[in-house]
Order: sequence, then structure tokens, then C-alpha cells
Amino acid sequence: MVSDEGTSPRISPFDAIRKITEEGNEYWSARDLAKLLGYTQYNKFLPVIKKAEEACRNSDQRVEDHFTHTGEMVSIGSGARRKFNTVFLSRYACYLIVQNADPEKPIVSLGQTYFAVQTRRQELADELAALPEDQKRLILRSEMAIFNQQLAEAAHNAGVLRPEDFAVFTDHGYMGLYGGMRENDIHVRKNLKPHEKILDYMGSEELGANIFRATQTDAKLRRESIRGKERANKTHYQVGQEVRHRRSNARVGQCLRICQRQQRVSSNCNMKSKRIWSEVNSLHYLRRHWKNDT
Repeated sequence: MVSDEGTSPRISPFDAIRKITEEGNEYWSARDLAKLLGYTQYNKFLPVIKKAEEACRNSDQRVEDHFTHTGEMVSIGSGARRKFNTVFLSRYACYLIVQNADPEKPIVSLGQTYFAVQTRRQELADELAALPEDQKRLILRSEMAIFNQQLAEAAHNAGVLRPEDFAVFTDHGYMGLYGGMRENDIHVRKNLKPHEKILDYMGSEELGANIFRATQTDAKLRRESIRGKERANKTHYQVGQEVRHRRSNARVGQCLRICQRQQRVSSNCNMKSKRIWSEVNSLHYLRRHWKNDT
């Protein structure tokens, strides 16, 4: 059986402050974003938010879909916490904010690039969803290889150094997502030959679940500076479980039932899917370079 491997750069500072709801939706806190963009006083950031909301309105988008005014508990020292007003922001809201922020602040230009590319990635994801299954699966399989590389570096930094250790680490992620099944078990369940990779025989839905597992584990290992093989393995298992449970309503829990032999990913795709994959590759290239610059 052939395993899937991987290497990656540091996490973007904008990824580091990104948050995920229990439903799996991403958002950013305006207070976190203000600090990252160099605004030492939050009240001086409020006019930027207002300009961004106006830009959102002018683009025929519902402001409330992208800007949620709420409160959050903030540490004020000595272990004490206090509730402050803030705004929870969508990716598009962040894009509008960095376009209206002070351009003389060095990190603002980085933020403009980051959110422009991330917004385009979402548009590509929407286009990807409209593609035929075989073409969609081809693109997601290639994405999976990139995210596996990033996860491999995060695991290495955590202390997963030897190939046999990485195989155990990989198994823990699969066990969490597939209800206890290891990579070999999935391989057998799909009736694959020894040289065949399980990722080549996953449909787009199953690949999507595994991409989410890989990216969330990568982020958690880096964000929490997890060290030690055992802790890394536990983290991978827990994230796999969370993905399985969190996405069950979206049918990601069907990964086990999807474990059947599927036709090998076709290399034939139409011009639309080739264009999308070309853009996806370009976006990954840009992401690697921002991370090296931060």
C-alpha cells in the first residue's frame, strides 16, 4: 500500500486569528483584526468598519450577512475578563475592511493580498461545486496533496520525525474521521491493490472531509504549538472526530459508506476545470509566498 506524504511554510497571521463556529463556519473578530492591522485603539478602527459596511451595501450585499455586531469577553489583565462590543466578520467583510484601512500600515497591504486571494478561492470553490463529479474529484485530489504536505511539516515541527511515526500520526486522523478505521482498513474496505492510494479512490465529498481534517489539524498544531508525538496523534484523532460529528448533517458522516471501489481519477477534464485548477495552483503559490514574508 502506498501512503500519502508531505512540507509547508508558516501559518499566515490572518489564518492564526481566524475562528470557526460549531457549525464549521469561519469568521474573524474585528478586535483581533484591528490589533493585527496595527490599530492600537479599537475606537479608531470603527470608522474603517463603517466604510467597509457602506462598501458592502453598495455592492448589493446584505450587510448583516457579513458584519455581525455582538459582544465578546476580552482579557483585561490579572486573569479578569470583561465584555466588549465587537463585530464578527466574514471573509468578504475582512476584504472590504483591509481595502479601507490605513495603507501606510505595513501589514495592511499583506492583508489586502491575503483576503483578495481568499475571496477568489471561495469563488473558485463555488465554480468547483458546479463541475461534474470526476472533474471535481480530480481538482480536490490535487488540493489534498498540497494540504497533506502542509500537515506533514506541522507534524514534523510537533515531533513526528520518522516515517513510521508519521504513519501512526496519519492513522490517528483517519481513525477519528472513519470511526476507528486505520489507513490499511480503509484500503481493504475499498478492495484496492497494494500500490493503489486510498485518496485516489475517494469521491469529492469524502475528499472534502479529509481536506477539512488536514487543514484543521495543521492549524491546531501550529496555533497551539503542540509538541510531542503522543499529543500530535491525539490532536489529529480529536480533529478527525470533530469533523465527523460537525459535518454529519452535511453527510460527511457517510465517509464509511462511501468506502467502496471507485473509478480512478480521470486525467481528462474540460477547459473550465483546467482553468479552475490553474487558478487554484496560482493561489497556493501566492499563499506560500505571503507566509514566507510574515
